[in-house]
Amino acid sequence: MAIVLYDYWRSSAGYRVRIALNLKGVAYDRVAVDLIGGAQGAAANVAVNPQGLVPTLVVDGTPLTQSLAIVDWLDRTWPDPPLHPADPVARAQALAMALVVAADIHPIDNMRVLRRLGVQFGADQAAKDDWYRHWIAVGLGALEEIARRGDGPFLGGAAPGVADLCLVPQLYNARRFAVPLDGWPRLLAAEAACTVLPAFAAAHPDRFKP
Repeated sequence: MAIVLYDYWRSSAGYRVRIALNLKGVAYDRVAVDLIGGAQGAAANVAVNPQGLVPTLVVDGTPLTQSLAIVDWLDRTWPDPPLHPADPVARAQALAMALVVAADIHPIDNMRVLRRLGVQFGADQAAKDDWYRHWIAVGLGALEEIARRGDGPFLGGAAPGVADLCLVPQLYNARRFAVPLDGWPRLLAAEAACTVLPAFAAAHPDRFKP
């Protein structure tokens, strides 16, 4: 099976997929897409991802898009270790935590949204940074309360799961924007449990920095 990942080194969605691939032990080739330079809108990327986004996982010529859809495909194709609980209620709870990041924080802090804030509303960099920090704080504050209901070192319980794949990249982004993290000890504990694992360490953006 030929697997190619199109991503950007600092994309949190791409970071999620790299972690999942590593946890599953799946070998892949990588095509770097320079978001800062606008390569996501170039014909080569749009040909595999009509949204002009990353990541895209091309499997034997078939493109898969949207990070959580890719993670779901990986989980169904390589069931061990599982990234989604088998129990329907636990699965829903895990996905809910993942979506706090992937659906509620990340999309409105995405690069194209930040650019639109400047183009349409005249937001300067300081205003964009304030916007970014605000939505991280709102989302992670809620996720902290949800996560406190669970057991185990990870958000996924005894082993990392789909919520952890979303958490670790989001905390990486939070630090980039100097968001105070002290109020989220449960999230920091889960992150610490994750980052000592080789699969997470090998997916870190610094390993892919141009």
